[in-house]
Amino acid sequence: LCCCEYVDRRGRRNHLAACCCDCEELDDGCDRWLTCKSLPPGALESIADTIADRLRVPWFSGAVKINVSLVPPLVLLPVFLHVAALHFLLGLIILTSLPVVVLWYYYLTHRRKERTLFFLSLGLFSLGYMYYVFLREVVPRGHVEHSQVVALTCGLILMLAALSRAKRDPGYLPIPAGNEKPSHQGLPNKSIRGSSSGLHGVSGAASSRAVNGEAKGYCRMSAEQPAGVKKDWCTKCQLVRPARAGHCRLCGRCVRRLDHHCVWINSCVGEQNHQAFILALSFFMLTSVYGITLTLHTICRGRSPFVALFYCPGAYSDYSSSLSFTCVWYCAIVTAGMGYILLIQLLNISYNVTEREARLALRDNTGRRLLGGLVIDTGQYNRGLLCNWGHFLSLGASPPQRSAEDIV
Repeated sequence: LCCCEYVDRRGRRNHLAACCCDCEELDDGCDRWLTCKSLPPGALESIADTIADRLRVPWFSGAVKINVSLVPPLVLLPVFLHVAALHFLLGLIILTSLPVVVLWYYYLTHRRKERTLFFLSLGLFSLGYMYYVFLREVVPRGHVEHSQVVALTCGLILMLAALSRAKRDPGYLPIPAGNEKPSHQGLPNKSIRGSSSGLHGVSGAASSRAVNGEAKGYCRMSAEQPAGVKKDWCTKCQLVRPARAGHCRLCGRCVRRLDHHCVWINSCVGEQNHQAFILALSFFMLTSVYGITLTLHTICRGRSPFVALFYCPGAYSDYSSSLSFTCVWYCAIVTAGMGYILLIQLLNISYNVTEREARLALRDNTGRRLLGGLVIDTGQYNRGLLCNWGHFLSLGASPPQRSAEDIV
């Protein structure tokens, strides 16, 4: 393939120059529109799929497809922020509507069970654009020292490194080779109940030793699984899952100690990347709060950051200050949302419960609501604060070797 050629979704060789040609669905839609006829069912979806397949850029080994969900944040975010900086009322309207639109899009994709790069693109581009505004509008005022810029840059780099680690394998269970179901040795035939969602446990299965490191921990937790904890069968992946593993309906894979599917990293949070996920959230919170503080000290001198966030008389005196102040409020909204997520995660770790387990406990009415409903204690794995955190810090480590005497 040359740099402008590609293989389309129908397996045919195509060229970027023909991006507006040979689209039967589009031609038929235009004909029906001119003749005032309604479109057949699924016509708009087919046209959208064709447009998304032909949205490509030239590359060395063939034209590369561009994910449509990457485009809106790159285009709309700078436009909205610059418009919001024109007047206080415009900023109030835009900064209030942005979270509503993001939440609406989240529920839309969550209901359709679709994976999207919109949230990851929005997060990364927001970081880059806020850093650009800080260097361009705040630093030249001369009130920010070079050491503070270096500290902010280091925090950003550490956050991106932790995010890159969190994007790796969350602990996917290997899919059995072939289409045959693996043998169910050790599980009674009547104990396996198929579940389309992969979230129901197996009743009547004999308890077995933990194989995914759930029992190991800082406080030498018992190697035996707690009473009532069973292995279960996933009808989607055709495998027997260890305790606390779950099937992600968005990724289509089973994950060890599945916590949840995070749209901000477009990946699951499981046994292998949960620590990196918490680290990325922590670095983001520290870096964001530090950047907000430096910016408010620059454009609202003589006021504390909290007071300046709500009352800064000179914020709209010039466009540079208004843009910086608008970006501060945008960062504050995002930081508040991420702070809530981090708080829930820290509370869940303290009680050794995952988001998936809390959701199932609420559905089955088997958990206790604590701290005003912020955390759901299932009681299965809670061994105390220190033991729970020791268990979390040991996630992903290889299980200790057992001696022959222990096996006998």
